[in-house]
Amino acid sequence: MRDDSLFAFAGIWDRWKNPLGEVIETCSILTTTPNALLLDVHDRMPVILPIDHYDLWLDPGLKSTDALREMLRPYEPSLMKRYPVSTRVNQVKNDDPDCAAELKEQSVTA
Repeated sequence: MRDDSLFAFAGIWDRWKNPLGEVIETCSILTTTPNALLLDVHDRMPVILPIDHYDLWLDPGLKSTDALREMLRPYEPSLMKRYPVSTRVNQVKNDDPDCAAELKEQSVTA
């Protein structure tokens, strides 16, 4: 976020039993088309929920497809920022705050 605030992705979760009777817990992060800030990065982006939609998203009684459709839109790009990060993010063994650290431009020497 542009203001460095926390944010939430729209996700779904379920607990079910497979044919062997084992309880399986699964989850997914929902995606949508990219906003203008991310269009050149990928053809989709995670759904980011505005804080005023958190309670509605978590409401188990929500049945309105119109309300869902509204929440699944690309997030407002003016409220976001982007910057390059290290390729450390491409390695599962790396799970620390440095993965999100901005990669400062390195000067090229001739």
